[in-house]
Amino acid sequence: MGFMYMNWDIWYFVLVIPAFVFSLIASSAVKKTFQKYSNMPSARKITGAQAARKILDHNDLSHVSVEQVPGELTDHFDPRSNVLRLSQSTFNSFSVAAIGVAAHEAGHAIQHARSYMPNKIRGVLVPVANIGSRIGPYLAIFGLIMRMTILTNIGIVLFAVAVLFYLITLPVEFNASRRAISILDNTGILYGDEITAARRVLTAAAMTYVASLVVALASFARLILLSRGRRR
Repeated sequence: MGFMYMNWDIWYFVLVIPAFVFSLIASSAVKKTFQKYSNMPSARKITGAQAARKILDHNDLSHVSVEQVPGELTDHFDPRSNVLRLSQSTFNSFSVAAIGVAAHEAGHAIQHARSYMPNKIRGVLVPVANIGSRIGPYLAIFGLIMRMTILTNIGIVLFAVAVLFYLITLPVEFNASRRAISILDNTGILYGDEITAARRVLTAAAMTYVASLVVALASFARLILLSRGRRR
């Protein structure tokens, strides 16, 4: 059974592996870009935490707290508790890279406060998308191997929700970056070449979300093609 499965799963090598390689390249690029501009201190000597606090207060979000969390590039905004969490590599750093990342996460807090529609849609999709991404592909493959069409279809539908989540994530992330660059420029937190550097950091980071979508789409296409192949 396993040998037969490998014979007709050529789409894994044609679609999924190239997408995964692209994902690795994007991940490597964001780390290199972040490290490069982590060595570029801001002229105003503002830390990532201070920049985030300034942006939040400027947008009447004083109720959103800023906390430090362990790790590198583990920065995120938690809408459930209204907490903006910055990694160790961002919180106390004076670098342009850290300020850019902090501003991006503050952008997510602004999205939440302004009820940005794509962000609201993504929030609704989270529970089903988590289930779909974890068990959808395995359920579909199991259904294909066991020739149980109903299981295959359920798995594909579940994974389709995960793909939709990755798709709706793109405008959310791009919008947060645009907000960040605009605010950094308008408030004078960064200026000149610093704005260009921050934009490069956020552009590189955005490519990781593009890569995630590419991998999801490749995996989804593979399941569809395998399903159609079995039906024939």
